[in-house]
Amino acid sequence: CGLYCGVCKILLATQADNQVYLERLVKIYARRFPKMADLPPEMLQCDGCLSTRRSVLCRQCSIRECIQNKGYQGCHECADFPCALIDEFPMEVGKKVILRAIPYWREHGTEKWIQAEEERYRCPECGGRLFRGARQCPVCSTTVDAD
Repeated sequence: CGLYCGVCKILLATQADNQVYLERLVKIYARRFPKMADLPPEMLQCDGCLSTRRSVLCRQCSIRECIQNKGYQGCHECADFPCALIDEFPMEVGKKVILRAIPYWREHGTEKWIQAEEERYRCPECGGRLFRGARQCPVCSTTVDAD
């Protein structure tokens, strides 16, 4: 879609097997989506939207479904971008990132897009790894806005 899974806080918590953080994420998401309040943290575990183990959020993604139905790798291949599915994306930061990332992905290709996203989500002070939506570096506490 334009959201690089490599900087997703759910994927990073899953890779680190950080159950405490996944529990925290359930509480954070439940503020926006009250039905998630009783969700077991294991339901958030995700290895990326193209994997077989996907977060409950990624399993319900209409953009992912659209891309797969069209046989695309991402929205960068679609002539209808941007579309109503992006306009209706439930997470404002995700929508912002998709609208920023797709034009770059189209122009530079997948490899450079991934490299650019990896570089973008590094703390300018310490080089620590950031996640999409981060407002503070988890390593040095520097205020950040990578999105």
